[in-house]
Amino acid sequence: MQSLTLRQRFSPGRFLRGSGVEPGPVVLDRSRVYILPTLTGLVFAGMLALMLFGSINYNSSMGHLFTFLVASMALVSILHTYRNLAGLVFSPGRTHPAFAGQRAGYELLIHNPAALRRPGIQLELAGEAPLVTSLERRQTQRVMLWRSTTQRGVLPLGRCTVSTRYPLGLFRAWAFVELPLECSVYPRPGPARVPPQSPAYKPQQSGDKGRGVDDFVGFRPWRPGDSPRHVFWKAAARDQTLLVKQFGGDRADEVWLDWAALPDLGTEARLSQLCRWVIDARRNHQPFGLRLPGCEIAIDSGAIHQQRCLEALARYG
Repeated sequence: MQSLTLRQRFSPGRFLRGSGVEPGPVVLDRSRVYILPTLTGLVFAGMLALMLFGSINYNSSMGHLFTFLVASMALVSILHTYRNLAGLVFSPGRTHPAFAGQRAGYELLIHNPAALRRPGIQLELAGEAPLVTSLERRQTQRVMLWRSTTQRGVLPLGRCTVSTRYPLGLFRAWAFVELPLECSVYPRPGPARVPPQSPAYKPQQSGDKGRGVDDFVGFRPWRPGDSPRHVFWKAAARDQTLLVKQFGGDRADEVWLDWAALPDLGTEARLSQLCRWVIDARRNHQPFGLRLPGCEIAIDSGAIHQQRCLEALARYG
């Protein structure tokens, strides 16, 4: 890391907002750690002042001795509070994508290079509950920070405030860390709805176009006379939509989840519905492809394929 100029070291912006996004690893050197007394520390300082005035007023040598002893302990605690943060190294880890409305996860790697324990390290994102951890000597620890989400897209980690009040709580040392971590937020899954049937089939000789009882091929609306065993009851419990599972000896060779198949919906509603179809197709082990304006993901199956499709939905537009 390049050394900071004197103007950068004492910039009010860095004191209030940090240095912005930086590639890891980020080392909390002496130019990054700030320290100020806490409310408890200010009350403690006022108590020391009263003790000193009382000792002077009554000319008490024991009062002077006790006052200066306690004050020296408080001053020494400044060094311990500062040293509890100084030297820590922060690196970015993995992210845990989420659906809109859930909490997105960000992994941070914290390395303690010193031969001393670091208790009471607090990490906090704006608007979220703080996380408190402790680091053993020369330990690298993985911690997870979580952020609430409200809409799809790409959500950066943002500025993380690292602080400590160890050992006495009289002073608070803090530093800002902002790593280049971004988490994908998938669209909120829409209601269960039958995707349009693809006209392209590759039938087996014994195929029956979805009317047999061998392999699952998709859903269709319920009709009187359908067996209750084939009703998709989970969808019925969610939104009172009766869907029936179709089975057949042949399989749909091309199942496309197409943006153009939903002309009656707006942009976000389309993305939500496509998200639901992706999840249902993966759950039913059905190969599928995804078509969006300017983007086409070929037919495939598996968890990696599902993630690719959900990423495309999250980053659309």
